[in-house]
Amino acid sequence: MDGVVIEFDEHRCLGTVVAGDERYPFHCTAIADGSRTIEVGAEVHFEVAPGLMGRWEARRLERR
Repeated sequence: MDGVVIEFDEHRCLGTVVAGDERYPFHCTAIADGSRTIEVGAEVHFEVAPGLMGRWEARRLERR
C-alpha cells in the first residue's frame, strides 16, 4: 500500500500514515531501513497488519 506520513513524534516513537481516507498508526521500529525516524510528508510504501490494541497498523515502511 502507498501513503504519506502525516505525523511523527520522535520522542514517543509513534507516527501516522494516511492512504486514501484511512489512517494507520506505526511505531518507529516499523521503518524498514532501521533509521527509527522519518519526516512528515514522506511518501512511503507499507504493509498493514493487526496491531496490539485491536486496530490495523502500518508495518515495513519504505521511503519512495
